[in-house]
Amino acid sequence: MKNSFVFLILMVLIFSCKSKVVNLQNDNLNYNITVSFDTIFTDKISIRAILIDKNKVWYAADKNRFGYYDLKKNNRVERKIINDSLQLEFRSIAQTEKAIFVLSIGNPALLYKINKKDLSATLVYKENHEKVFYDAIQFWNNKEGIAIGDPTQDCFSILITRDGGNSWNKIPCQNLPKIEEGEAFFAASNTNICIKGSKTFLVSGGTKSRVFVSDNKGISWNVYDTPITQGHAMTGVFSTDFFNDNIGIVVGGNYEEQSDNSANKAITYDGGKTWKLIGVNEGFGYASCVQFVPHSNGNELVTVGTTGVYFSNSQGTSWEKLSDDKELFTLRFQNDTTAFAAGKNKLIKMGILNNNRRYYFRSF
Repeated sequence: MKNSFVFLILMVLIFSCKSKVVNLQNDNLNYNITVSFDTIFTDKISIRAILIDKNKVWYAADKNRFGYYDLKKNNRVERKIINDSLQLEFRSIAQTEKAIFVLSIGNPALLYKINKKDLSATLVYKENHEKVFYDAIQFWNNKEGIAIGDPTQDCFSILITRDGGNSWNKIPCQNLPKIEEGEAFFAASNTNICIKGSKTFLVSGGTKSRVFVSDNKGISWNVYDTPITQGHAMTGVFSTDFFNDNIGIVVGGNYEEQSDNSANKAITYDGGKTWKLIGVNEGFGYASCVQFVPHSNGNELVTVGTTGVYFSNSQGTSWEKLSDDKELFTLRFQNDTTAFAAGKNKLIKMGILNNNRRYYFRSF
């Protein structure tokens, strides 16, 4: 850590949760952070995509499953989508006001629209191709949405809906940027897409790791390089988040060298046009998801990945390890007091007591 930071770490127990107190002193800022973790449910399950809808945490999972945890009723509801004998793994999830959308990886690609009230599922898009592999999905509003996937030709696969998800159209390659051989997306946490304000950001990895930016909902794209480690199949950006349409972060690294933290995180202050490496040889190695803490002025970040859970109060310049849990894949803040994370065999709630602002991660 930088010399300007002094870290004092104490282990304490609060409300029978596993908790940790971290005192950080940085120039004019004094951080006293209490972090607690508690499990909402465990199961034999893999969850790489979650979203928060008021008092429900929805998830997309393996073995044909999707579901939600009701935070008010303290119960879990789960369903399976059966399509012949296909073993479906859903790693992408998105929502509109009345529907949830889950998208499977692999061939065939199947995109389902799920009624939030009765959980009935309707197949709204299907694609058969030996190379098809969709990675993430998001909505701009209740009518317009985007899904992204690996290339089946010489461009990324991009699906667009303009009718609330009832129909989806694949954008022709002549209307999309060309990609490099071996460049692709990663279906690590449904955070290859970030929509912020009028801008849409897509992040790639592999032999080339770049950021694709649209300010007109996918009609046209600008492409910018990142300094993240790249050049091999499992390197590059795995996740992105933007605090506003200018300040954003990308994380990832080398999945095959997971402790390498030399060039696995970078920040932009101009909407993705230029990027600067941060936290070089600091903090985590490979990370599958990063999120800004809401209402933190773009200063605070939390990441999950195979080297643990990490927190930064310095826009990623320095990092503090919050947990050794290496089996969390994805993370979402409900608001500036609550966050949820999911991964191998569990969904957890996480919380931080931070000066006068309280983030509280605990179960119900």
